[in-house]
Amino acid sequence: MNRQDLLQLLDRYETRHPDETEPLGRIRKLLAERDRAFHRDCFEPGHITSSAWIVSRETGAALLTHHRKLERWLQLGGHADGETDVLASALREAEEESGLAGFQSLPKQGGPEILDVDVHVIPARKNEPAHEHHDIRFLLEVSDAQQIERQVEESKEVRWFSKDELLERIDEESVLRMERKAAIWLLHQPAGPETGD
Repeated sequence: MNRQDLLQLLDRYETRHPDETEPLGRIRKLLAERDRAFHRDCFEPGHITSSAWIVSRETGAALLTHHRKLERWLQLGGHADGETDVLASALREAEEESGLAGFQSLPKQGGPEILDVDVHVIPARKNEPAHEHHDIRFLLEVSDAQQIERQVEESKEVRWFSKDELLERIDEESVLRMERKAAIWLLHQPAGPETGD
């Protein structure tokens, strides 16, 4: 996936979510104006990140990480580190942060597709000024039969949340929005054996 492929994914996303033109416009502007948009040293206004809403293949539970610095339960993901293939970046981050393997991008047919987008401000810290994360989010599924092995220092814990527990414990709207969008997608996901990437 290159920059042009991502722009096409954003166009398709906008046809499904025409009410989200504001964040989409900011992401497109970043891509048009910044050669280093996928690098973490692009601070003005920010850079592309990628993340994933991860669901259990067996139970539908959601996998979240407790972010050490932000002190919040969030989806797994992070910096693209120069990678223009944001789905590959989201898959890499999911594997690195959870220790799990065998992630499947959804929808299984006709994909990849973007599940959600979010532009949010990251406060200044150490040698980094305040800047924006332009987050591109995908829906992944994986077996929860595997043992989770937290792999990164920025996470305090990684664990599964049932829908009821998620709605009871999480109040972050951008997280809850992904849960709602994923629930709709999963209703229309064909059952049966996997059909490939």
